[in-house]
Amino acid sequence: MAFLQDNRPSRAPLLNAPPIVLWLIGLLLATHALRVFLPGSLPDDILVAYSLTPARYAAALAQAMPADGVIGVIIPFITYMFLHADFTHVGINSLWLLVFGPIVARRLGNSRFLLFFLVCGVAAALVHVAVYWGSPMQVVGASGAVSGLMAAGMRLLYGRLYGGADGLAPIFSKPILGFSAVWIIANVLSGIFRIGVSDDLTLIAWVAHLGGFFAGLILIGPFGRRAESYSA
Repeated sequence: MAFLQDNRPSRAPLLNAPPIVLWLIGLLLATHALRVFLPGSLPDDILVAYSLTPARYAAALAQAMPADGVIGVIIPFITYMFLHADFTHVGINSLWLLVFGPIVARRLGNSRFLLFFLVCGVAAALVHVAVYWGSPMQVVGASGAVSGLMAAGMRLLYGRLYGGADGLAPIFSKPILGFSAVWIIANVLSGIFRIGVSDDLTLIAWVAHLGGFFAGLILIGPFGRRAESYSA
C-alpha cells in the first residue's frame, strides 16, 4: 500500500490576511513612494503641510482664525499617518500592520477596522500634541495607529483563554498587563536613549505610540460589541 503525500503548498500567512489589511498596507507604501518621488521641493512641502506639528496648534489657539483655516488644522491629524520618513519606516509599520491587523479586521469588519485604525491614530496624535505642546518637530507615520491594533490584537489573541462573553481578555488580566508593561518600558527607553535614531533631526514619537496603544486597548471593547450587534 502506498501513501501519496500532499505536496500542495499551504496558503502563506500573507495571503490569509483580509484584503482590507493588504489594501491599507498598499496605501501606506503608495503614498510614501508618491511623495518621495515627486520632483523638486514638493516632498518637503507635503511634509510641512500635512505632518503633525504641535507648534501649529499652539499658534492656531493664539489666533481668532487659524492661518491654515479650521480644515487645515484638522486634516494633519489624519494625513500624518500616511506620511513616513523613509522606506524603512513605512516598511516596519507595514510589517506590524500585517501581524496584528488581520485579527482585528476579522473581528470588526472592513469599515469598522478602518475607523478603528484612524481613531487610534488620532488618539495618538492628540496625546503627542498635548505632551509636546508648541514643539516645532514634525511627526509622521502610522505607528500610533498600528500600536492601537497591537493592543487590540493582544486582547483578542488572549481572549480565548481569559475572555468573557465578548471574547476579549480583560485589560487587567496577567498577559495584557505583562505585554502592556513591556511595551511601555520599550517605548520609554526608545524615547530616552533614542534607540533606532540615526540623526539629530529624528524623534521617536514614543508618547504617540503609548497614546495609540491605550486607545486600542480600551476601544476594542465598544468597537467589538458594536460590530457583533450588527452582525447578529
